[in-house]
Amino acid sequence: MRAFIVHAHPEPQSFNGALTRAAAEALASSGHEVVISDLYAMGFNPVSDRRNFVTVHDPHYYRQQAEEAHAAQVGGFAGDIQAEMDKLFWCDALILQFPLWWFGLPAILKGWVDRVFASGGRIYGGGKWYDNGVFAGKRAMCSITIDAPPSLYSPNGLNGALAQSSSGAIATACLAFTPRHRSAIRN
Repeated sequence: MRAFIVHAHPEPQSFNGALTRAAAEALASSGHEVVISDLYAMGFNPVSDRRNFVTVHDPHYYRQQAEEAHAAQVGGFAGDIQAEMDKLFWCDALILQFPLWWFGLPAILKGWVDRVFASGGRIYGGGKWYDNGVFAGKRAMCSITIDAPPSLYSPNGLNGALAQSSSGAIATACLAFTPRHRSAIRN
């Protein structure tokens, strides 16, 4: 199996860092191939704009999805985006390792999702959704840490049950790879 771990925490010695290292070591020692994108160490730019592309579809008006569709047709994604896309296509399993911040993904990981999961048929769109998507049959796992007492995320806690609090962006990130589990993630 080929595993791709996307690590999104600024402190290498954090619990998230320990989980990423443990996952990589466990997978590698079991004979699996592992690639890690440590977004902070890479200096990954989470801002989605014209810098996502080396081509231009409309120089007068920027429309993200139109530019993504054009780039998908002509191989026009910027090198940093293309490299991450290549890792997605390479892997059999995607692991997103991150802390829950303000009930969602850290901005750097949200930006990674926005930039790498491009529309226009390369990753999704054009009838490529969920069970019919380009990643059908692959797996994904979100390994999420929370620095808060469990009582805050209980059904009667201040923040409510975690499954209800963390849908949205987290579910979106995992859905591309695990379409048959989308209802479980959203519940």
